[in-house]
Amino acid sequence: MTTPAGANVLITGSGAGIGAALARRFAAEGARVVVNDLNADAAHAVAAEFGGIALPGDAAGEEGVAALIAGARTALGGEIDVYCANAGIAEGLGLDASEQTWDRSWDVNVMAHVRAARLLTPAWLARGRGHLVSTVSAAGLLTMLDGTAYAVTKHAAYAFAEWMAITYGAKGITVQAVCPLGVRTALLDASGTAARLILDDGAIEPEEVADVVVGAVAAGDPFLILPHPEVARMYANRAADPDRWLAGMRKLQARLDAVDEG
Repeated sequence: MTTPAGANVLITGSGAGIGAALARRFAAEGARVVVNDLNADAAHAVAAEFGGIALPGDAAGEEGVAALIAGARTALGGEIDVYCANAGIAEGLGLDASEQTWDRSWDVNVMAHVRAARLLTPAWLARGRGHLVSTVSAAGLLTMLDGTAYAVTKHAAYAFAEWMAITYGAKGITVQAVCPLGVRTALLDASGTAARLILDDGAIEPEEVADVVVGAVAAGDPFLILPHPEVARMYANRAADPDRWLAGMRKLQARLDAVDEG
């Protein structure tokens, strides 16, 4: 269990959206927060709201992750207690997604988590505690129509978080995966027709996600953080009867095709 008050928290992709909401919410609970984003102005603006630490820059590439974690440790004067691997991208549609799109998606949505864990885990094991929070998306449990690279890499991000929880959960490291459906962010706006068709009606605000996440982090469970509780039922239905679930998804795909043709 991680008590947010006094904790050292680093949040990637926190210049806007869910990440910014998490930064504000952790800070409100008394955490010392490092705000990271590729957009330096956005990172500084969010950090300035509550006296946080802005460390803009790459949070995906091997060198970028290493520089970020080293910089955060120096700025905080100690170890990172909670690392929120929140940065993510949604690029490319269907089989037309380019090789470059796949490479970027793997880097940001998956390898960023792996690279951070490599650097954080030894220190966490040595002191007997640490906390990794991965923003995955319900696409990692279900799928995303049209968003091929996004759906596949988010499945991988979920699998990595699960592996971390199994491997290190009894050794003092808490791992949690955040899997919301639609959230009203720029990422949703840029996700195309499929996302709006399926997610718009039930979309929630980033602040609602942050409330659920910070509460779950403070409690130390569950592993699977679901700001949309209905995702649990969807996930269970998929596992119980994959063919029926696929048939339902094909119906949604047909609706999407009709919209595209119209």
